[in-house]
Amino acid sequence: MTKESIKLAGQSGLAIAASVEGASDGMPVLLAHGGGQTHRAWKRVSTLLASHGFHAIALDLRGHGTSEWAKDGAYGIADFAGDLIAIAARLERKPALIGASLGGLAGIMAEGHLAPGSFASLTLVDVTPQMEATGVARVVGFMAAHAQDGFASPDEAAQIISDYLPHRPSRKASSSLAHYLQKKSDGRFYWHWDPAFIKGVIRRNMQNDITVANGPSELSLAASRLSLPVHLVRGGSSDLVSPEAVEHFRKLVPHAAHSDIAGATHMVVGDQNDNFGTAIVDFLIGTHTRNVSG
Repeated sequence: MTKESIKLAGQSGLAIAASVEGASDGMPVLLAHGGGQTHRAWKRVSTLLASHGFHAIALDLRGHGTSEWAKDGAYGIADFAGDLIAIAARLERKPALIGASLGGLAGIMAEGHLAPGSFASLTLVDVTPQMEATGVARVVGFMAAHAQDGFASPDEAAQIISDYLPHRPSRKASSSLAHYLQKKSDGRFYWHWDPAFIKGVIRRNMQNDITVANGPSELSLAASRLSLPVHLVRGGSSDLVSPEAVEHFRKLVPHAAHSDIAGATHMVVGDQNDNFGTAIVDFLIGTHTRNVSG
């Protein structure tokens, strides 16, 4: 099954790169990755969705991969949400949205606050409005550590990733890592994303907007307004989304379906791809049976 690389128009015409797979007349499914990732995070998931008749559209979020960088440093949750809204509005059919971490937060903001009715369903991958501060700090620390000075080699970057994900087998830099690094004129290798991103969405939104302090956050209020079919997929060993955070979310969205993926951390898709794929396909087919081609 062939994949096609395309460019889509996000908010204010910002160029958003995407990889498309599956029958063009199938129900569209937008896939929005987590912070610091690219559409490649959904590689196997896209193929699985296409095999079930869906039209998978895996995005590079603004400032990531080969998508355009925001010249004004606009990397708030609302900015990412605006891109999803703009892309969904230009599709012939209302899409389902699957959002991991950052992509999921953008989905909550888009559907629950900025433009209700933009999506046919919303699948959230290990993200809720209320998250564990220690887990958030670990993610922020990892992304910020080498944002400015980069790495001496891809192997150094691979070692940093192994230290960050100790539950996965340690390995040297693979060809796939090249898609996440760019070599600059100083000879060092840097993450593919805009360094302004770490100062924007991670510090401003993940540390302040997500954690509930003195009452409901903007994201909690947005979640409470969700009326479309919702599926929360949690990594069973997640250090960001606790069982208590799941209960908090289910009080906000009582109709939401919930899946726990055993053996998965916050990086659910990479940790347990097959089990994750089964969970999302079962939800999508069960929710959108009449809209799936074939």
